[in-house]
Amino acid sequence: MSVICLICVFLFFFLVPACNTMASCEPCLANVSCLWCQTNSSCSDYPVSYVIPPASVCPLSQARWGVCWVNFEALIISMAVVCGTLLLAVSVCCCCCCCCKRRRSSRSDLSDTGRLHISFTASFL
Repeated sequence: MSVICLICVFLFFFLVPACNTMASCEPCLANVSCLWCQTNSSCSDYPVSYVIPPASVCPLSQARWGVCWVNFEALIISMAVVCGTLLLAVSVCCCCCCCCKRRRSSRSDLSDTGRLHISFTASFL
């Protein structure tokens, strides 16, 4: 297993061209460690110490990562909308399940109490 890892490391570091040598967006983004900036048409190493690349590297509206047709700003907004929608849907489902469970348990308590009351009064007759 360690031999395979060493081969992968060798292939990645020695056969994949450096980001700053790429001249267009498609080959630049073929390497996941690269970031394309539309402003100056340059490919640079993704600043891994930051989650979101700082404006000093490239403005978010002009930065491309992953695909050339979506800027980083739109990517962040769309991911936030999708995550927010999923979070809201899960919250609504949890609330509905809790309310339905509470209603079911209160109905069964009432019906159990009614049966006990009927059997209690019948025993005195």
